[in-house]
Parts: sequence; structure tokens; C-alpha cells
Amino acid sequence: MFAYALAALFLLLFVIGVLRDRRRFSNAVYLGLAIVFLTLALLVLVDDTTGPAHPVLKWATIALLLVPVAGACALPFLLLSNGMKMIRREGRSPANLLSFLAGLGILGLVALLIAAVVSGSRTLAIAGVTLTLIVGYVSFLFFCFIGYAFLYGRLQPRKNLDYVVVLGCGLTGGDRVPPLLASRLDRGRRIYESQRDRGKRPLLLVSGGRGSDEKLPEAHAMAAYLTSRGVPAGDILLEDRSATTEENLRYSAELMAAGAPDYTCVIVTNNFHAFRAALTARATGVDGQVVGSPTAAYFWPSATLREFAAIFLAHKGVNLTVCGVLAAMGAGAWLLS
Repeated sequence: MFAYALAALFLLLFVIGVLRDRRRFSNAVYLGLAIVFLTLALLVLVDDTTGPAHPVLKWATIALLLVPVAGACALPFLLLSNGMKMIRREGRSPANLLSFLAGLGILGLVALLIAAVVSGSRTLAIAGVTLTLIVGYVSFLFFCFIGYAFLYGRLQPRKNLDYVVVLGCGLTGGDRVPPLLASRLDRGRRIYESQRDRGKRPLLLVSGGRGSDEKLPEAHAMAAYLTSRGVPAGDILLEDRSATTEENLRYSAELMAAGAPDYTCVIVTNNFHAFRAALTARATGVDGQVVGSPTAAYFWPSATLREFAAIFLAHKGVNLTVCGVLAAMGAGAWLLS
């Protein structure tokens, strides 16, 4: 019953958090904790249940738990496969290596644990347990992020909008809109057109400055893309100074507030980036939710890992402290052994 009570408590905190502001990472953690304690409660229920319904409940719960276990076993190999595909299609940049390195890291940890068992080495055992605890903490946060980001992407934003903000990304060849950015622009244009169909006339605000390898600001290329697809130039507003997502949102907020102090907006980016953009929007005081546009499936794992790493480091005070405490506990256990 205690596990059920904790699951209900964290579920209640999750609901309250979403109603207050869905753009909080704490919502993701509350949802993750609710699922963890509900899982523990089901395990206890299976262990304590007697009677004719017991076998059915037991096997149903086992089948339910086998799904994430099977997924965890397949995960490193899926990450390695995706990493190889990213390297072939996108090159060997650090960001493109993330899924491959994550797969290697998981297999390396498994190898360390097996070596500890086979050799009977206390040092290897302590190192393996310590790393498992650290990886477990990071993995818990990662799956909280994945689960809530999926849910956040399905929550509908406001219907009546003054602005549709499209966040920029790098241009191909210094002046052409790449597929990733085209996906954002097409989603923003569809939202704009649906607003027009309801009698509203929002502005499409394209946001992106000029990078060191670009021939023109991203916002200018984005505006040209939209006008070539029928959006009137008078309905497009340009923000062409920004170099980061935070600047995209801050500078866009200044333009929106100047035109309509009580503005309502929706922000468009790719689906893997939507939740982090929402967290950034809240931090910068932008009054708007974020929607995602489709992304090529092979690109999604590495991009999601990159987004999670950015969120993890944005809260590095707490996260590195927890990892440091776990590492210190392992070091203490080794010194005392």
C-alpha cells in the first residue's frame, strides 16, 4: 500500500505541475517516479496475491515487465546500428557520434560487470556497481525526458494566436533551407493557414541570425521559402540577430511584445527539440508552447541524446552532485575493502 500511496502522490504532483505550467522538467521526474512506484506496487501485489486469479495476474505483470527488459537488452545494439547510419549519412561530428558512443558505453558496462563476476575481483565489483548506480540515475532522468517529451508533443497549444514563431537552424551551402528547417517551416505554415481559416491573421515570425559559414541570415532564407509557397510577405516578421535557441526566443519575444503586449504564440521546431525549446521558452519568459515537426527516423536517436545532454548540463549543479556522491560512495567502499 505504501508504494501505491507514493505512486498516487507523484501522479498528483505531475497533474498539478502540468496544470500550472507544462514546460517544467520536474513534471517529467514526477511522472517517472509515479511509474517506478506503481511498478513496485504491482510486483508486491503479484508476490502477495493468492487464489485462482493469481497466475493470470502474475503472468500479465511479468509480460508487462518483459517489454522494457527486452528493450533494454536490444538498446545498445540499436544505438550502435543507428550510430553507424549517422556516420555514413551525416559525417563524424561529435554530435553524430552520440548514439554510437552510448551503445559502446552500455556494452562496456555490461562487460565490466561480467568480468567482475567471472574474476571475483572486489575492485571490479565495486567499480561496476558504482558505475551502474550512476548510469541508473542518468538513465532514469533520460527515460523521464523521453516519456514526458512524447507526452508534451501531444498536448495541444492555444487555438487563437497572434504569432507563429519558427526557430531557425543551419543553412545548406550557406544560403539554402535544408530538409530539417523545411520541416519546421512547413509545420509553421500549416498552423498559420489553419488560423487564417478560423478568421485569425497571425504573423509568421522566422527567427535565425547569420552563422559564420552562412551567406545570409537564416531568417531571410526562411522568409524566402515561405513566400515561395504562398505566404504573403506582409505576414512574415523577421528576427535575424540570434545565434542560439535562447536568443531566438528572447529576441522574438521582444518583437512580439512590441507588436502586441498581451500576445499569444506557438513556437515551432523539430520534434526532438520541442521539449528543450519549451524549457528555454519558460526560462526566457516567452508566453507560448512549443510544437514539433517531423524528423527523419535515423536522425532522431542522436538528436534526442544531444537534447537530453543539454538539459542534464543545464541542471549540472544537482546532477553532477548526485553523480559525485555516488562516485564518492564507491571510492569509500573500495578504500574500506
